[in-house]
Amino acid sequence: MSTAILTGQPVPGSSIEADLRSLGFDLRTAADAAEAETLLAEVPGDERVALVDARFVGHVHALRLGLTDPRFPLAGIPGAVTAQPAGRQALTRAMARENSAVGGTTLVDSLADRILTALDADGTGVHRPELGSLVAAVPADPQARNEARQAVADVDDEAVRLKSAVKARDGFFTTYCISPYSRYIARWCARRGLTPNQVTTASLITALIAAACAATGTRGGFVAAGVLLIASFVLDCTDGQLARYSLQYSTLGAWLDATFDRAKEYAYYAGLALGAARGGDDVWALALGAMVLQTCRHVVDFSFNEANHDATANTSPTAALSDKLDSVGWTVWVRRMIVLPIGERWAMIAVLTAVTTPRITFYALLIGCAFAATYTTAGRVLRSLTRKARRTDRAAGALADLADSGPLAQGLAGALRKPARGLPGFTAPVIALLGGLAVVLTAALTDFGGPWPVVAALGYALTSGLAVARPLKGALDWLVPPFLRAAEYGTVLVLAAKADVNGALPAAFGLVAAVAYHHYDTVYRIRGDAGAPPAWLVRSLGGHEGRTLLVTVLAALLTASQFKVALTALAVAVALVVLVESIRFWVGAHQGGAPAVHDEGETA
Repeated sequence: MSTAILTGQPVPGSSIEADLRSLGFDLRTAADAAEAETLLAEVPGDERVALVDARFVGHVHALRLGLTDPRFPLAGIPGAVTAQPAGRQALTRAMARENSAVGGTTLVDSLADRILTALDADGTGVHRPELGSLVAAVPADPQARNEARQAVADVDDEAVRLKSAVKARDGFFTTYCISPYSRYIARWCARRGLTPNQVTTASLITALIAAACAATGTRGGFVAAGVLLIASFVLDCTDGQLARYSLQYSTLGAWLDATFDRAKEYAYYAGLALGAARGGDDVWALALGAMVLQTCRHVVDFSFNEANHDATANTSPTAALSDKLDSVGWTVWVRRMIVLPIGERWAMIAVLTAVTTPRITFYALLIGCAFAATYTTAGRVLRSLTRKARRTDRAAGALADLADSGPLAQGLAGALRKPARGLPGFTAPVIALLGGLAVVLTAALTDFGGPWPVVAALGYALTSGLAVARPLKGALDWLVPPFLRAAEYGTVLVLAAKADVNGALPAAFGLVAAVAYHHYDTVYRIRGDAGAPPAWLVRSLGGHEGRTLLVTVLAALLTASQFKVALTALAVAVALVVLVESIRFWVGAHQGGAPAVHDEGETA
């Protein structure tokens, strides 16, 4: 329930009361500041409350943006201010001061605007939405009111609402091939009371059906899979547009949207591999390689952003050149397309599935993602080397959480902390890279079942501890988490391939998928300011170095067939632990009233 307190003298013929009721507000009326303060105190503390000037003239969507967005404790537009429970204390203090200042006299100017000014003076963060062509004003006289009403009539707020439902920054395929009509699907869903989470779930189900069609291994199944994958992507765009159209943001929704994107894509990879196997072609290594490459790409994105988003003195000639290129229209779209974002990637996969074979599809995917990863990572390395920036403790903590170090690496990091202080600033990523390469290459170049991968994994644990022995604040320290991810996933892939037994690679695919889910979950917790996963979870999973060592030990002690069974059991165990904890956390955060979030970042 939400309550709006109308302040000031009512205006005959005003639609403000009807507009507020249409947005779900229960109305109260205050003649002066003292009565407004009394009414504010009567509103239960767990409800949203708004102060709105009775003379307000503007679009309904301006009120919606200013008063109903769940992401912000305090928000306001000209003539209106609102507070969620987290912002009620600040609003109450500002109201008390204003009431004391005016002495309970009849309101002449806008109390809501004075409250906004007082909140700003307190240094309290108040969200002010970008209204663009939308009107929100408190006219001072009849002439100004008529002019404001004419300005409202001149702008179609529904058209503005539809346009703003589309993400401001998106890929070429999404912008020109999906969003022109998916926004209308979003509006259709909103008018029928559907929620973004329901559309997200429908997108997941559609993608899983697409994967099942691909798994049939028939040409008809492949064609149906390609069509359904595009349909799933349309729904994937629609859920975010529905959230923006109706301002239905939530912590749970942001997690579902991000998590289901990964689940859909990787389930489709598995469906393609199963379909190829039905036709006598084993492409599980390619499917697993595509998942490893795509996950490592995402970790590069996450790590770089976390390392730099709150850095101070953050300037770079390379970044300035990039911004200059983005000012030229055609370069914007070329640069967005060559990084193969989700829209272009899924369109490519869908078309190739329908007209070629799974093997060709995976070859194209691996080549495209490898080029995109090289392009983006090289650009970020150049930015980091030319950037003058001081990285914060928060950024270093986020990178340490993304590293996912287990008890072994953490213990070694503590023991090596003192000697690590004397190492050059670029040491951490170099050590992480060399240690990871050593274990992957050793597994690839020696016979399956030999002891040398175990020795290399022990060395990898040592280098991993040294890499995180001091705070990750160096210019290139954001490379440490992706290097560690590549080492762990790559070791599993190589050992499963070397086992050369039917079922080993699908088991490895399941294990990497379960571990990758844990790593994605860590990212989304950090992005939502929820902190890293609990320490017990990281310890119970062994950390990246513990799992790498365990897999090499299993390969050394077991036969190839037994190794396959062990990988399967490990995949099931990891999946159960991380899924149960993740679902418990996110559902609890949603029910506990955690701040609503919505990812408006770059396309994944």
